[in-house]
Amino acid sequence: MLWLITFILIVLTASYHRMSLRLTTGLIGLWLAAYLVTHDLDSFSQGLWAAFLLIFMPLNIDSLRLRLISRPMFKLMKSALPPMSQTEREALEAGTVWWDAELFSGKPEWKVLLDLPPAKLSAEEQAFIDGPVETLCAMLNDWDITRNRMDLPKEVWDYIKQQKFCGIIIPEQYGGLEFSEMAHSEIVMKLSSRSSTAAVTVMVPNSLGPAKLLLAYGTEAQKNHYLPRLAKGEEIPAFALTGPHAGSDAGAMPDTGVVCYGDFEGKKTLGIRLNWEKRYITLGPVATVLGLAFKLYDPDHLLGDKEAIGITVALIPTDTPGVSIGRRHFPLDSAFQNGPNWGKDVFIPMDWIIGGVDQVGNGWKMLVQCLATGRAISLPALSVGGAKFTSRNTGAYARIRKQFNVPIGEFEGIEEPLAHMAGQTYILDAARKVTCAALDQGEKPSVISAILKYELTERMRKVINDGMDIQGGSGICMGPRNYLGRLYQVIPVSITVEGANILTRTMMIFGQGAIRCHPYIQKEMAALSQTDAELALKQFDQVFFEHIGFFMRNYATSYWMRLTNARFIQVPGDENTRPYFRQIARLSAGFAVLADIALLTLGGALKRKERISGHFADALSNLYLCSCVLKHYQNQGSLKEDLPLLHWACQQTLYQSQQSLLAILRKLPMPQGIWVLRALFSRRPMRPLAAFLSAIAFPLGKPCNPPDDNLIHQCASLLLADSPVRDRLTHGIYINDKPDDATGRIEVAFKAVLAAAPIEAKIKKAQKQKLLTKGDPSQLVSEALAKSVITQQEADLIDKANQARLAAITVDDFSPEELTGVKRS
Repeated sequence: MLWLITFILIVLTASYHRMSLRLTTGLIGLWLAAYLVTHDLDSFSQGLWAAFLLIFMPLNIDSLRLRLISRPMFKLMKSALPPMSQTEREALEAGTVWWDAELFSGKPEWKVLLDLPPAKLSAEEQAFIDGPVETLCAMLNDWDITRNRMDLPKEVWDYIKQQKFCGIIIPEQYGGLEFSEMAHSEIVMKLSSRSSTAAVTVMVPNSLGPAKLLLAYGTEAQKNHYLPRLAKGEEIPAFALTGPHAGSDAGAMPDTGVVCYGDFEGKKTLGIRLNWEKRYITLGPVATVLGLAFKLYDPDHLLGDKEAIGITVALIPTDTPGVSIGRRHFPLDSAFQNGPNWGKDVFIPMDWIIGGVDQVGNGWKMLVQCLATGRAISLPALSVGGAKFTSRNTGAYARIRKQFNVPIGEFEGIEEPLAHMAGQTYILDAARKVTCAALDQGEKPSVISAILKYELTERMRKVINDGMDIQGGSGICMGPRNYLGRLYQVIPVSITVEGANILTRTMMIFGQGAIRCHPYIQKEMAALSQTDAELALKQFDQVFFEHIGFFMRNYATSYWMRLTNARFIQVPGDENTRPYFRQIARLSAGFAVLADIALLTLGGALKRKERISGHFADALSNLYLCSCVLKHYQNQGSLKEDLPLLHWACQQTLYQSQQSLLAILRKLPMPQGIWVLRALFSRRPMRPLAAFLSAIAFPLGKPCNPPDDNLIHQCASLLLADSPVRDRLTHGIYINDKPDDATGRIEVAFKAVLAAAPIEAKIKKAQKQKLLTKGDPSQLVSEALAKSVITQQEADLIDKANQARLAAITVDDFSPEELTGVKRS
């Protein structure tokens, strides 16, 4: 047993330090020599020598390794490599990798994350947010927009155009604002806390749309013509991709363009004859220019030898003959402009293609490259705005509203969703700010953009659901006083657009991440695709054995950190954050091991195992979110007052990541010969003997646990008090103290109730001393005043709080005529 343990330690140590194959062979040879010195050369010893020679001789002699190991593996993997369409290939190659690649490595390099400068606003950007954005928010009445107008008022449209809200990303040389990605995010976040209609109207032209495509791929003539007009709002853009038969599968679009000659402005012109039908197009009904995606064909070979050229994108003025727009969809009582459009035999010249003739067939590549950044900004910003808005106002409501003479926020049943709201909002804002900082440094992380789109919209949905649960009847009765109902209704819109969340989770995050972020998979695929057979084999041999070393290192690292609960690894941070850095490192190593096992056991079939890939996506996403929380806490000065939020956020994300890895272990078709892998994560045995051995030889260490009751109480309390922590958590949304405003009256009542709280405490004390009758202290003002328990000034404060409380909890009601618009006869 001692010799066996020694052998295992040698292998694990060599793997942990990624020693070279020859050095590892030498160490094992020395172990074997030492064994032979102390034992007789019996049949068992001879068997050990034979096994050593059979295994390590081929590994260390290049010609033998190529012939006996690498060539069969090359053939096996080449046959197992699934066919990949051009659209899949271009989607996989979109954007760049960043911290996601570090998490995939199993050994994150913390400097990559922690040396990232915090995202900051310039003086000009801050002035715009404090000025035009604040003014625009004050102009918005969401009930009027969604109930009466089903659109933004004309004066709001005019103000958006005048202040260049549609030109946030357009450079100053073209008349735009040229703001940072952080400023872009802050603007959308603030608007979303006032009106989702206004937020969507502003974010779409600055996200995936004509402006972004022109900046990346347009000709100088196209930029000079369109960008100044887009910045000033003289052109309203829309991007037309999705159709009745092509949603997430853009490659299936039936919309076509045929290269031909036609009449344009009285001249015979080489161009394209288009036919299309699109739907779900935001700003489509009011657009003046469409960015249209279609499949281009050249049957007469007017452009070259290729007949099916591929997806192409063109800019088409909507007053072009044959274009039909104007009809609207009605997405869940939302008022933002969204609708279908059609084109019948629409002829356009070739120079309307974005980028000109040189960019024909490159449309899908253009789209996925632009989406890699746009998806990381707009919908995440909208989600954070919704979460901050709900946390601030519902937390205040829970302090204002009383039941059984107690603020409802003090009930344990209410504390849990309040803590969830506060913690999730902290996670969302951390991910938003850290990712914007990376984008402003030039990163274009496509996998991370998918993580943000999925995780932030889903977590925002849960925060708003919590808010609705706490609001109760006041949340479900629509009217101008209801600040949450419309936001609740519009949640599924963000879940659906820019890549439906189900597919984003099950197909994109891990499906793309496993190839883009893994240090060896893409290299192996490149070697397998080489046309030169000998060169391909040599490249594959090198990468394949590096991959094996990478796997063994991660296995040993995961094993050691599981054994010690990662106590002995070097990580950054202070006494509050180091445990979380260690757990990220531990789970990252485990994630890397399981990813390789999944690729080994499933191969190309993994992309069809969406339940497994979904759990991988959850594990990776939560590790990224936890990393962002730690970085965000550092960026904000590691404030002691924020520790409850830090602990809740880290414990929740690490627990979710751990549980996702456990779910993978239960689902992977893992061979019995590597059952020990389960012992790294799970107490659930594959067989009794495995459970017995793992319990004795490999103690599991302390697992990650979700936030406990004490932490839940601390986080909930943060939303019930007027404090700098609450203000930091909800910073950047629109806040007002107008008593006739839906959220203003909540803010007014919150402060009035808090001001009256010490006086109510004085009345409660008098009740305990039997100086006053029992009951709600806020209703005993006259008696307390008559018995000199409180002063007149204190009585006035309680009266003011009672009036403000009533205004805040009052629910709208309507006459039948007001609801139906039809007068009774």
